[in-house]
Amino acid sequence: MIELKFRDSRPIYEQIKDSIRRLVISGAMEENEKLPSVRNLAVTLSINPNTIQRAYNELENEGYIYSIPGKGNFVSPSVSRDEGRVMELKKKLVEILAELKYLGITYEELEEILRETMTA
Repeated sequence: MIELKFRDSRPIYEQIKDSIRRLVISGAMEENEKLPSVRNLAVTLSINPNTIQRAYNELENEGYIYSIPGKGNFVSPSVSRDEGRVMELKKKLVEILAELKYLGITYEELEEILRETMTA
């Protein structure tokens, strides 16, 4: 479910947030599905519960999850398109494409990658 890379330059809470966001967007987690409790996930990942809580808070602010006091955190029923996130990812994609171009990737190779990714 959630894989942490301690050598990653990103903070742990961001890795958790990105993992859960990916699970929600891909449909691996269904609408209104209950997320693991902060305490349980912290024990499972062997990290501080405050780190999990920070990730959950940010996901809630972004609209990916909602919380019910005393019940837990759940996947939002309708995840709307996050324009800020789309712009952030487009910027990263442009940077990656520039580097791939520099490394000599052909348009056909890139087209094949896109075809495989978008039909998966």
